[in-house]
Amino acid sequence: MKEIKPNLDGKNMRIGIVLSRFNKEVGDGLLTACVAELRKLGVADENVTLATVPGALESPFILKQMAGSKKFDALIALGAVIRGDTYHFEVVSNESARGISDVQRETGLPVANAILTTDTDEQALIRMSVKGAEAAQVAIEMANLLKTL
Repeated sequence: MKEIKPNLDGKNMRIGIVLSRFNKEVGDGLLTACVAELRKLGVADENVTLATVPGALESPFILKQMAGSKKFDALIALGAVIRGDTYHFEVVSNESARGISDVQRETGLPVANAILTTDTDEQALIRMSVKGAEAAQVAIEMANLLKTL
């Protein structure tokens, strides 16, 4: 059996990031951790493009536009949806996740989904550094896997 090993070498990778500005503190924490990890994995700053959007529901649209540009090896979605007192949390969480998955399936470009969905602000703040770094790792690993296939 031939096994393809995970490859986290980001040298010469071009990465697009879409950051939701809603829940700014969490978004900024995700972005800081993500960019630091991309650098650690060898992605040059000039090969990272950041686009911001108002909220998580707008992320899939811009991700699809970025995927269609053929300028990127992988994309990353960053943001936070924090539960409130209304059903809106479920709608935003479910639809943004579905939209991000659709972008991957429709374009064939890997998209790491690091839009946190948490019950509280505290949960989001605790998770932001880990999830931001993990998003960078997922994007690089999936881009390399796609190239290998």
